[in-house]
Amino acid sequence: MKTANEIACELRTLRGDKSQEKVAKDIGISTSAIAMYENGERIPRDEIKVLLANYYGKTVGDLFFGEQGHEK
Repeated sequence: MKTANEIACELRTLRGDKSQEKVAKDIGISTSAIAMYENGERIPRDEIKVLLANYYGKTVGDLFFGEQGHEK
């Protein structure tokens, strides 16, 4: 499993030029939640992991556990 800091770094990278507000609105969570995930202060619960993975075109396994090549 990836560490909170590894997940945070990847989430920031995937967000790119989009604002935290845009991502939060698009997936239906608070901006403060996105900020906490991107700062490594909190790991998303399972339902949010699925939303984030789908939003960024990744699998939950790849984004949060480092498992590449698995189906969504």
